[in-house]
Amino acid sequence: MKYVKPKMLNMKLHPELDEKWVQKLIQDDPSILGLGDLVMLQAERIQPSGGRLDLLLQDRETKRRYEVELQLGATDETHIVRTIEYWDVERKRYPQYDHCAVIIAEDVTGRFLNVISLFNGAIPLVAIRVQALEVGDQTTLVFTTVLDELRRGVVDEDEAAEAAPADRAYWEQRAKPATVATADKLFAIAREIDPAVELKYNKFYIGLQKDGRAINFVTFTPQKAHVVMEVKLRESPDIDKVIAEAGLDALSYDNRWNCYRLRLKDSDVTKPALKVLVELAHQQRMA
Repeated sequence: MKYVKPKMLNMKLHPELDEKWVQKLIQDDPSILGLGDLVMLQAERIQPSGGRLDLLLQDRETKRRYEVELQLGATDETHIVRTIEYWDVERKRYPQYDHCAVIIAEDVTGRFLNVISLFNGAIPLVAIRVQALEVGDQTTLVFTTVLDELRRGVVDEDEAAEAAPADRAYWEQRAKPATVATADKLFAIAREIDPAVELKYNKFYIGLQKDGRAINFVTFTPQKAHVVMEVKLRESPDIDKVIAEAGLDALSYDNRWNCYRLRLKDSDVTKPALKVLVELAHQQRMA
């Protein structure tokens, strides 16, 4: 095995590497930050108070949003203030989402690391150091979390879907054609109840629309071996009983989004209880 010693590059002083280059790499593959399975929502997001948020990312599963500010060179006071300000604006505009501020710099100095750590706990904040390395004739980036968030114990449906559009092919590649077909069968149940609804694909789930607007009384998230169907119903013992007696595989109730989460296989589609649940969800949505 041949060893090649990497050369550290200073991006702020480099004639070719710049902030836009780093930002584009993150846009194309948010996973390089090491924050989980994230989807790119928007770059250069204009803020009502002025300025632009570098990147807005969202977790596929938890729907948590990350307000990301990038700076080459060493972080400074204005970088920290700007990051927290944009995080605060976004969480106030869209309180139905959980939010986390992310500050990225080539050098998070000890002094500013101490300052940032003072906010941690009161503000969900992550600091990441980005380093550019030249290995042979190739250049790579290394992202290292130097300060992790100290965990503390709706943009509406239309906006979320418009920000991250997808199609059937996207889901067949991400999951499997067979589970996307199961989602089709579950959608057929919803269409029996409301013939005007249509499927609306985005990167977080397959939802419903009617007359061009989201009407997500149920949503579908195909996985490799099953489909997670979210049914927008207020939690109640009666609904719990219907699910239990039908032998449906229920995940934990989502209090943030007020929905039951069911893990379904193709063999579950014919169970009458599913139509009961979908119909109740439709009634609550239209009430």
